[in-house]
Amino acid sequence: MIRKLLKKDWEDVRRIYVEGIRTKKATFEQEENLTSFDHWYQSKIATSCMVLEQKKIICGWSALSQVSSRRVYAGVAEVSVYVSPMHKGMGYGKKLLQALIDYAEDNNIWTLQASIFIGNEASLSLHNKLGFRKVGYREKIAKLDGAWQDTVLVERRSKIII
Repeated sequence: MIRKLLKKDWEDVRRIYVEGIRTKKATFEQEENLTSFDHWYQSKIATSCMVLEQKKIICGWSALSQVSSRRVYAGVAEVSVYVSPMHKGMGYGKKLLQALIDYAEDNNIWTLQASIFIGNEASLSLHNKLGFRKVGYREKIAKLDGAWQDTVLVERRSKIII
């Protein structure tokens, strides 16, 4: 079941996020920056934050973030989808990403984008299956543990809004 993320879910969401951070192929975020729910939540489009729960266990989460505070980009958001390692391969990432797509279509968000680490083939494949396309390559976009990393920029344009 996919439902709205609640503040009480923070410890599970944080744990799943930390598991993703530790893979060194999902995000540039650092574990020590996840200090509080409020700090993390304020960087998201609050109504887009969701969890996937099975038998009272949170297996994954997803959320959108604005890419810019400029009004002209109000309909452009970045996707985040994280699934607990013990629940990978069960289709949960696909369900969470589809839920974000549905949310975007219902909320006048015309472009979804993701920056995916080179080599994260599972994430690239998932996004491709749900209509995202590669639009760019970002060389040495940021450092992770002192080493420059490259990412692929993918996006999905609404077929309803535009």
